[in-house]
Amino acid sequence: MNSWDAGLAGLLVGTMGVSLLSNALVLLCLLHSADIRRQAPALFTLNLTCGNLLCTVVNMPLTLAGVVAQRQPAGDRLCRLAAFLDTFLATNSMLSMAALSIDRWVAVVFPLSYRAKMRLRDAALMVAYTWLHALTFPAAALALSWLGFHQLYASCTLCSRRPDERLRFAVFTGAFHALSFLLSFIVLCCTYLKVLKVARFHCKRIDVITMQTLVLLVDIHPSVRERCLEEQKRRRQRATKKISTFIGTFLVCFAPYVITRLVELSSTVPIGSHWGVLSKCLAYSKAASDPFVYSLLRHQYRKSCKEILNRVLHRRSLHSSGLTSDSHSQNILPVSE
Repeated sequence: MNSWDAGLAGLLVGTMGVSLLSNALVLLCLLHSADIRRQAPALFTLNLTCGNLLCTVVNMPLTLAGVVAQRQPAGDRLCRLAAFLDTFLATNSMLSMAALSIDRWVAVVFPLSYRAKMRLRDAALMVAYTWLHALTFPAAALALSWLGFHQLYASCTLCSRRPDERLRFAVFTGAFHALSFLLSFIVLCCTYLKVLKVARFHCKRIDVITMQTLVLLVDIHPSVRERCLEEQKRRRQRATKKISTFIGTFLVCFAPYVITRLVELSSTVPIGSHWGVLSKCLAYSKAASDPFVYSLLRHQYRKSCKEILNRVLHRRSLHSSGLTSDSHSQNILPVSE
């Protein structure tokens, strides 16, 4: 194993560690906080988190083994199962992000009717459609025997070894990525750009009111005026940064792999094996970044994490104090006798 393979293996190990810890923490927050569970987005987050954990414990270790061994890491049945999961979980992850963007769009554009439009039942129906959509392509690939170990990506995924099926497989691969990656990307852009438009409109209204107030307050201290203007600037940039993060992480993680899969269908463009594995690692890195992008940096999840940490520390302090009191009583008893 050369230095490139060692670096890719290290990247996979780091991605697995971060993904496992962060997604497990999101699950703990969902179990701990009833307020989070009562909200419709919790179903989308739960679906996304469980998919990320399944990918972390099944697909990533097999890819790591493929990178280290430079060959198929498991038997044909297990590899086909892993390839089925890989295709299903990737589609489920993309559609879950699209569902979260639709939820944010409804919350921002229709704030007064949000609870009526996005109930838990509606969220459950969206998750059911996500599963049905995500199961369609791997089921078809399984029926056509297009699941197995792909040497270019060192992983069990979509592949076709028969030259006479090249055209059919190319059409299938193009349709798969169009109805998963491209569809989700279009939904993300349409919903979040509409959210950004509404956010900027509200920022302008707040800016007008702030400027009118500053004009009326003639005796206001210059430092207070400067803080108000700085807050205006931060307010305008906040929504742009969040939406850029949502769309940017989606593109950075999934686009290289999808483009590589499409370029691979053309025999005129050679693709290096290291780039194939790296593009797969980038797709896996979405499982590690999702908990921070969609959950752990939000106020409710940070609050839940603090409560969990305080509870753990409180139990440890009670346990240590109990041990201290027991040892103290044991030391006193012989003296009293």
